[in-house]
Amino acid sequence: MTNHITEELADLRLPVERGCPFAPPAAYEPLRERAPISKVRLAGGGAAWWVARHKEARAVLADPRFSSDRRNDGFPLYSVDEATLRQFRSQPPLMLGMDGAEHAGARRPVIGEFTVKRLAALRPRVQAIVDHFVDALLAADERPVDLVRALSLPVPSLVICEMLGVPYADHDFFQSRTAMMVSRTSLEERRRGMAELRAYLDDLVTRKESEPGDDLLSRQIARQRQDGALDHGGLLSLAFLLLTAGHETTANMISLGVAGLLTHPEQLALIRADRARTPMAVEELLRYFTIADGVTNRVAVEDVECGGASIKAGDGVIVSTLSANWDPAVFADPAELDVERGARHHLAFGFGPHQCLGQNLARMELQIVFDTLFRRIPTLRLAGPAEDLPFKTDAVIYGLHELPVTW
Repeated sequence: MTNHITEELADLRLPVERGCPFAPPAAYEPLRERAPISKVRLAGGGAAWWVARHKEARAVLADPRFSSDRRNDGFPLYSVDEATLRQFRSQPPLMLGMDGAEHAGARRPVIGEFTVKRLAALRPRVQAIVDHFVDALLAADERPVDLVRALSLPVPSLVICEMLGVPYADHDFFQSRTAMMVSRTSLEERRRGMAELRAYLDDLVTRKESEPGDDLLSRQIARQRQDGALDHGGLLSLAFLLLTAGHETTANMISLGVAGLLTHPEQLALIRADRARTPMAVEELLRYFTIADGVTNRVAVEDVECGGASIKAGDGVIVSTLSANWDPAVFADPAELDVERGARHHLAFGFGPHQCLGQNLARMELQIVFDTLFRRIPTLRLAGPAEDLPFKTDAVIYGLHELPVTW
């Protein structure tokens, strides 16, 4: 690799749509080869530093001199008009947009919901949810079946229902609205689904305040009351963050993971032969697809030297976790899907203080889905050529609109 650092704008405009879900954009490799950090254009105007290699990506994400606060001048937003930007910056930040002590204070009370003990208690319920939808798959009158709607979307939706304490009677509403948020419908429909879910969660928090149960929201309410400062708005933001961060990403990872394994039968055979390999396979699939790319944006609050680049205070920085996860200096032959690689040090969940809070929940869901699906339907296969799969062209969150399968 070379290290040709320059202030000149590289031939890259972010965000970049992926040409297919099985590889990064073609422009990533030559730019990563040229330099660990390059100055690139943003689709909405302006420029930012683009971090392409694993070492520098980890350095930026762990460095407090790079802020996550979207309200800071210079924070790289891809395409936002001035009116939207003013409204955006006038609102309190979500946990993802907090820094330092503020971020630690918001994150600390929720960490307990994702401990090994808490997740172990949730595991039987996740298994039951997955079994329910695999039962429905096997009972389907017609084939092929779209695995996205039959399994990938509803599983993480119902897992979040369990965590938040959504009453069983409301599950159908919750599932339908979460599906609207990520489906191939109009922007207006997706916004309506998001607004209706937010209104529902607002009402759910209110109900938990008067009728607490054994769930994440109720425990947060009890803790806040003990501290003497009930924050309804903060609880609503937390519930919505867990939903948006944990549903679409996990749903897309289920679909892409299944497609990836079905198109690499020799790799699928390895985990079918020994389920102890599944956790390692999940890590490799997370590395390989890195479905959320360019969401780890930062803005420098001090002058910083990193990767040979002189980043000034106020400069926007975009860490490409996808490019970093295909860095051949860290992952030999990165274009090869190798479930025995042991890629636990990938950056699919980010790195540093903002590393994904629910990463081990996602891992558990993926392991249960892959083990259950391929054990119970051993003849599962794609219903058509992989190159015909309709994938999302969203340049930040990758996934499949449909995954037709048969057996």
